[in-house]
Amino acid sequence: MTQFDVDLFVIGAGSGGVRAARIAANYGAKVMIAEEDRVGGTCVIRGCVPKKLMVYASRFADEFHDAAGFGWTVGETNFDWATLIRNKDREIDRLEGIYRANLEKAGVETINSRAVIEDAHTVHILKTGERIRARYILVAVGAHPTMDPPIPGGELGITSNEVFHLETQPRRIMVIGGGYIAVEFAGVFAGLGSEVTLVHRGDRLLRGFDEDVRDALGEAYAQRGINLALKTTVTRLDKNADDIDVTLSSGSVVTVDQVLVATGRRPNTKGLGLEKAGITVDEVGAIPVDGYSRTLIPSIFAVGDVTNRVNLTPIAIREGHAFADTVFGGKPTIIDHDLIPTAVFSTPEIGVIGCGEAAAREIYGEIDVYKTAFRPMKATLSGGSERVLMKLVVDKTTDKVVGVHIMGNDAGEMIQLAGIAVTMGATKADFDRTVAVHPTAAEELVTMRTPVVIKKPIAVG
Repeated sequence: MTQFDVDLFVIGAGSGGVRAARIAANYGAKVMIAEEDRVGGTCVIRGCVPKKLMVYASRFADEFHDAAGFGWTVGETNFDWATLIRNKDREIDRLEGIYRANLEKAGVETINSRAVIEDAHTVHILKTGERIRARYILVAVGAHPTMDPPIPGGELGITSNEVFHLETQPRRIMVIGGGYIAVEFAGVFAGLGSEVTLVHRGDRLLRGFDEDVRDALGEAYAQRGINLALKTTVTRLDKNADDIDVTLSSGSVVTVDQVLVATGRRPNTKGLGLEKAGITVDEVGAIPVDGYSRTLIPSIFAVGDVTNRVNLTPIAIREGHAFADTVFGGKPTIIDHDLIPTAVFSTPEIGVIGCGEAAAREIYGEIDVYKTAFRPMKATLSGGSERVLMKLVVDKTTDKVVGVHIMGNDAGEMIQLAGIAVTMGATKADFDRTVAVHPTAAEELVTMRTPVVIKKPIAVG
């Protein structure tokens, strides 16, 4: 009799865990996966997917407005929050069903319970009390939103978990934070007609992005009517009968119906039993791993946001797949975390791959920068004031394109394709000899010929 009940036990049925379980099972491994909540994880249940559906909803107001310039007469419009939430929930239910079905088809046994680690090879199923012995354990429990730093009345706020289940649309909402989640939801609620105040302690949104993109998004959001309170923090929340008074570090008080806190996320490692197996998490609760996602304990691996490497769904999926290839497929695989195309579904949308201008100067020294900003063709008839920004950063020594930055309609779609070229090591000459598709906004990526003149160095920070 073998000393193990299964070859692999996966804790957490999110994107990374599900992919790892399915691929391992396809290699012939006996696999169990435990999930205490819903199958699909943050992205499917309370993240990327429902958020993108809400982003789509928020952009129809612009379409209705733009239609007049093209000869359309659009009658009276009305948005119903309850309909959006109901339809969103139905789609999430459908997707969860697909995730569960795919696990079953692969031969993976799904356990609907919290599972904790007891030692290097033992997992305890809390619902049943059962203990499973596994040759390998994969931790893929993701992360949760935080409400740091704590302030008086902070419990009155909600996080990105609860925002998807609000019974009514807030007429006035304050969003706290300056990262992906904060700017995306600020754009969503502004598009749906809420009065939005976006509070961020920094001087610009989206820390870590190229400075031109950060500036352009701030200008676009101000133009869309979002109240930007930069270099500002919230000091306290006070509940009134029907709303919330928010006191800012400036001393002013803003009254809103809802406060969404989007200031960060923390790995879900608390109470997981990692210490019993000899694993010590870092200062934010993340599990340290090597390039193969292996912890210091040879039988325990971790993928996705719980490792706090690059917290993006496609990365968790790639890490989960690479784990299965390495351990069960005989194909040792390391995921490159340095060159990743990504999108921010703000309105206007942002797509990025590679270095911003300041970072490129630090890494490569001599660079060329190509940049253009223009009014999109659609706006010439719609009368819209939106602008498109496109920027290429090129290593002057090798002529390689080391950064592509786009802000504008469908930036996420464009950066996926541009990401192929950059990942392959395309040079500016490769971009130049690519025939433009006309008339499109994307053609600007291959028609910029003259570098911009930089009058002074750009500081990093």
